[in-house]
Amino acid sequence: MSKSQKLKDMVPKHDFLKVEQAFRKHVGLGLETTDTDGYEVRQLCSSDCHPEFCRQIRESRPGSSRCREDRRRSLTMAFETGQPYISICHAGLVLVCVPIMEKDTPLGGLFFAKCLSEPVNEVITEDIIKRLRGLRPSKIRMALTLEKLPVCSARQIHEAAEFLFILFYEITGLDPRVVKWRREKADQQAQISEYIQESKKVGPSTHYPYKSERKLISKVKIGDRTGAKEILNSMLAEIIIQNPGQLSVLKARLVELLSILSRAAVEGGVDINDMLKDNLVYIEKIMNIDTQDELCAWAGKALDEFTDKVYANQDDQKMTQIKPAIEHMKMHFDRTLSLAEIAKAAHLSVSRLAHIFKEQMGMTIVDYLTSLRIDYAKRLLLGTDESCTMICYKIGYNNQSYFTRTFKTVTGMTPRQFREKNKRPPNPEAKGKAS
Repeated sequence: MSKSQKLKDMVPKHDFLKVEQAFRKHVGLGLETTDTDGYEVRQLCSSDCHPEFCRQIRESRPGSSRCREDRRRSLTMAFETGQPYISICHAGLVLVCVPIMEKDTPLGGLFFAKCLSEPVNEVITEDIIKRLRGLRPSKIRMALTLEKLPVCSARQIHEAAEFLFILFYEITGLDPRVVKWRREKADQQAQISEYIQESKKVGPSTHYPYKSERKLISKVKIGDRTGAKEILNSMLAEIIIQNPGQLSVLKARLVELLSILSRAAVEGGVDINDMLKDNLVYIEKIMNIDTQDELCAWAGKALDEFTDKVYANQDDQKMTQIKPAIEHMKMHFDRTLSLAEIAKAAHLSVSRLAHIFKEQMGMTIVDYLTSLRIDYAKRLLLGTDESCTMICYKIGYNNQSYFTRTFKTVTGMTPRQFREKNKRPPNPEAKGKAS
């Protein structure tokens, strides 16, 4: 069976027409479908999928060949990342590829855009002429067809790509599990890389991040998947920095982490015999992984499983009791909060809440509230130009000296030092493009 036929079998024309109709109504553009080699599957293409400018280029064999190579490159990146891939084609147009997959099998791609990111001007025209050297298109005809191309902003393109991705899998019923997993893997690698870059600026720690383990367990106990993943990725980044290229050390650290999470799971109510059986499977899996990226991705999946087990088997009554207190702190940490007010939100006495909170979360109420405030302060320091005094009041402190001392105790540096070492300098290229 040919690749094109397999794609047509998996994506019936009536499904494609539903996708095309909804996408055209929402975005106003046609769709081009190709197989995994970049060859067009005409049965699954809009009649206007190629604007006049593109048709002019594709009239020659070299031009058609360059277009197909663009699609093959885009397909490769889309399959590897599991998400829409946006690029600039050989002719200078924006090109978007949405991967078509069934479980772990790549089938092809949906292409759209073929537009400009800004209105035609002299600079754009000159750039396109240079790109098309060797194809000898008619300059007069090309100029006329350029003016007819749609113009879409970067935001419009990204929104359209996400819309088509979701729309396609909802209508066709294909299984995008692998696509989703690859996307999560790509996001994880990006987050780990970001942590590594930040650590290089501050200076890498020479010790294993034991403090992070306690925070990780706390996040797992309250079922905070996102928070737990962020801490795990920061820990993986620190281990990688301290032991570059040493996969065996990373494996050993993950085995240590398994034992800690297992203990937390048992304390949360998971049967110890079930946990020991699972650990044997986990360790065997770790030993059989041969790349750093795959090992990090597996660690993220394993953490999800631990979160599910702990959250499903923990002392539900106690966690139910302290959840109102946690939610109250999350909602109101930006103002002065007393222990009495927090306890009142949970309908408990201060002493009872303090006992249950420490037992379930592994930290005191004050420590948890402080972590909320300092985490938000970090985001404000790096994401805004607000003064440290303003940030102090925004996170619920009314004394800047106290805020500075607390921040330094938690992070090892003052708010000003943290901002100077971690805030990224403006990108002059991006500024030039924006102007």
